[in-house]
Amino acid sequence: MSKILIVEDEDVIADLEKDYLELSGFQVELAADGNKGLQKALEEDFNLLILDLMLPGVDGFEICKQVRAVKNMPIIMVSAKKDDIDKIRGLGLGADDYMTKPFSPSELVARVKAHLTRYERLVSSNARENSVIEIRGIKIDRTARRVWVNGEEKNFTSREFDLLAFLAENPNHVYTKEELFREIWDMDSVGDIATVTVHIKKIREKIEFNSAKPQYIETIWGVGYRFKV
Repeated sequence: MSKILIVEDEDVIADLEKDYLELSGFQVELAADGNKGLQKALEEDFNLLILDLMLPGVDGFEICKQVRAVKNMPIIMVSAKKDDIDKIRGLGLGADDYMTKPFSPSELVARVKAHLTRYERLVSSNARENSVIEIRGIKIDRTARRVWVNGEEKNFTSREFDLLAFLAENPNHVYTKEELFREIWDMDSVGDIATVTVHIKKIREKIEFNSAKPQYIETIWGVGYRFKV
């Protein structure tokens, strides 16, 4: 069940919106002022935010700005202010929609459903498109072929990336140099497995805090390497 937060200081309007949304199967919570609304929006998990602009305490514009900086849920702004400049400002701060009072509760419900459907479809699409591995501060995006270490992006050659991703996809499995050469370079080692050692060294320099004492890619002496989780 989707959970919605309504930040609205007019009790009659808030209760009416809440009733219509609950009849449509949503779970709804109310906040009657900007300070409480901002706190709930930031500290609790909601699927969508309905936000009045003119509020006691923090106004709707500031709430939208702060929420959008850390959360990606749909935000619908509602206001009696009809000026285009307010709509432009609200949408520019990250709101997904702007409704001018008075409006019918059924229209609000329709827009809520549309935004939730669109958001869920977008999230689902991104999940299918991006193959991401995250292990102890390392993020490997297989789709974009990008790597971040503690939030900082690192540049990898094609072979370095393939080797790191392969080991991270198969954690705690010990691979010999011959196996890694065959897997990543797609050929038998023919005695030339030193290139694996060189690539492991370069990867460690980019992902390890201290490459002399690796915490991720371990050397198993006499056998090969494994990615430790």
